[in-house]
Amino acid sequence: METILQVDCSTGTAQVSLSVQGRLMASKENRKMTDHASWLQVAIKDTLEEAGMSIRNLDAAAVVAGPGSYTGIRVGMASAKGLCYALDIPMITLNSLVVLAHAAARNNTEPAVQLLCPMLDARRMEVFTAVYTPLLGEVLPPTALVLTDDAYADLLAENKILFLGSGSLKWKGFTRHVNALFADISCGPDDLVALATNKFRAKDFTSVAYAEPVYLKAFYSTQKPKPA
Repeated sequence: METILQVDCSTGTAQVSLSVQGRLMASKENRKMTDHASWLQVAIKDTLEEAGMSIRNLDAAAVVAGPGSYTGIRVGMASAKGLCYALDIPMITLNSLVVLAHAAARNNTEPAVQLLCPMLDARRMEVFTAVYTPLLGEVLPPTALVLTDDAYADLLAENKILFLGSGSLKWKGFTRHVNALFADISCGPDDLVALATNKFRAKDFTSVAYAEPVYLKAFYSTQKPKPA
């Protein structure tokens, strides 16, 4: 039946969705990041019930592995791993920047756009970012980038680039380049469903045992270490 559960807790808006044969059947979302952990399991249960499905109907579970909120990524990964291990079903991992680029490609109304640049806020003047073609071909791989005036200079010299995502607001304060375009586009369950379905059909699965979050930079904490 190709029944897939999609989970994304990597950003401020957490999403759970269920698809069958690439068609969205039900979805839930939570916009309070501090509640993602307590919300997720109930949301999975409610999403399945809304679609009239049992957890035993699942053929795979897809999870956004990052980059994004460190805590949110771990919450989503742990739940997806638990489901896949318990049900003996494949695990699919998605990159949050690819998901955002897919949303841009799906919603962009500017025909002149040649490249897509999703950006997620990574604190201070840093962003998680990558650059893709409108067909999601990778031009620059996902990275943690400290923004400077000449960031993307070579690409902007020859391409109209659409910047989007929470980190793009920082970049908008740096650049006035004529080829830099900005859009308020966010990803939704349809983007997760499309990407997860494509990976399922291509049998592009991730080992449950070895799947790891995509952090892109070292964990940072303001908490002082306890004395030995």
